[in-house]
Amino acid sequence: MRYFRLIFIAIIFLISITTIILGSLYFYRDIEKKTLTDKDRRNVPGSFIRLKAGTTHYQLAGPDTGKVVVLLHGFSVPYYIWDVTFEYLVNHGYRVLRYDQYGRGYSDKPDSVYNHQFYFDQLIQLLSALHIKTPVNIAGISFGGMLATNFTSRYPNLVDKVILIDPGYETLQPDKPEFLVRYYETIHPRERAESQLTDFKYPEQHPDWVAKYKVQMQYKGFTNSLISTMYNYPYNGRESNVQLNTKHKPVLLIWGREDKTVPFNFSDSVRRVLNVQFFPVDDAGHLPYLEQPAKVNARIVEFLREK
Repeated sequence: MRYFRLIFIAIIFLISITTIILGSLYFYRDIEKKTLTDKDRRNVPGSFIRLKAGTTHYQLAGPDTGKVVVLLHGFSVPYYIWDVTFEYLVNHGYRVLRYDQYGRGYSDKPDSVYNHQFYFDQLIQLLSALHIKTPVNIAGISFGGMLATNFTSRYPNLVDKVILIDPGYETLQPDKPEFLVRYYETIHPRERAESQLTDFKYPEQHPDWVAKYKVQMQYKGFTNSLISTMYNYPYNGRESNVQLNTKHKPVLLIWGREDKTVPFNFSDSVRRVLNVQFFPVDDAGHLPYLEQPAKVNARIVEFLREK
């Protein structure tokens, strides 16, 4: 009996030590030390507006009479991912809106459930608050493509044309328990930041990409927004594209042939169920409009000008 008691005590001791070590590692490696405030936003380009769930960072430019194009960024890179296309469209006479989704960039990072409606509401409220006349044209990259697909299917009266660039196709949800994924993401911030370079075929041409990405990672709520999205934004590429097809919207599908994030062969799966104009891009990865900007942005304008 004494022998088993000693074993039990030893096990409890090891569990306690392990818990302390893991907890200390979590606290030490967690780089989200700051709460995002108006002071942090003071010298940030763009504008800010208060919506129901918090402050949204956005930029709206171009002539008031221009056709509106809304740019939806991907899973975790904020609106600067659209820098080149934003300026191109504005220079070609379009009224262009881009914004940081909640949890990313300089938008607030509320402790909310990041599901479909949460993202829909942010966009609807932003359009309303800025008095933007609908329907608008909408473009989404990666997760933004998923969001554009779902949003258009849910609110077809708000959307005219759709542009999908290397859109996500498979579910975001990992096959591991949420607490394990949350722990891993918290203690490996460098990996998430550096993994953004895999979106490029030529990452060496974007030397400041990781440093720029890391800025948002210091603010509390960033990791939670990603994890919550993974587990609360279910997505089935086939079903979502079938649904979009029923809305009979003009769709331009752009895909980098050497995309390692969402492989090029998924474009075949999309095209089997969704009527699109297809523009494959040679010599480009997941962000073809950044690696082949002249070709891709010209094709986007051509599509937008079509009657």
